[in-house]
Amino acid sequence: MESTPAQLRIAVASVLTWPPRRWIVAVLAAAVAALAIGVPTGIVRTSFYTRMTSVTWWDYPVWAVTAVLVGLTAATYVRVGTARTAGPDGSRRTIGAALLASFAVGCPVCNKLVVALIGVSGALSYWAPLQPVLGVLSIVLLLAGLAIRLRTQVTCLSPTA
Repeated sequence: MESTPAQLRIAVASVLTWPPRRWIVAVLAAAVAALAIGVPTGIVRTSFYTRMTSVTWWDYPVWAVTAVLVGLTAATYVRVGTARTAGPDGSRRTIGAALLASFAVGCPVCNKLVVALIGVSGALSYWAPLQPVLGVLSIVLLLAGLAIRLRTQVTCLSPTA
C-alpha cells in the first residue's frame, strides 16, 4: 500500500497529538539509543573506550538523528487508550538500522571485523569513505520504518475486543 503525501502529513500531524506516555517513551528510548551508539563508538567520551581516530563532523548529526528516530519509532509501540495499532512489526528493521548507524559513526580502525578483512590501511582507505553512505542509509531505513508505523497508526486504528 503506497503512502500518499496527504497520508504522510496526517501521520506526522498525529505525532503532535500523542499523549505524554508516548512522549516519555520516545525520550527514554532516544536517550538509550544515543548511549548505546555513542559510548561504544567513542562519540560520547568515557573511560571505557578510547577512539583511535577523531570523530568526524557528520558523525554527530547521524548519531543524533538516529537516536531521535529510534525513540519516535519505539513510542509508536505504546498503546493509547483502548485502541491498538495493527501494523507490521518493524522492530528488527529498527534495530538493524541502528546497528548500521553504529557502524557508520564508529572508528574505522577500531572495527575488528573490518580490520581483520581488509587491514588497517584498507579500513582507512575503503571503509572510512563508505561510512557516510551507511549513515544516510540507516537514516533512510529508520525514516521508512517510522513512516510505516505512523501510517498504520492513523489508518488501522481499531478498538480492542
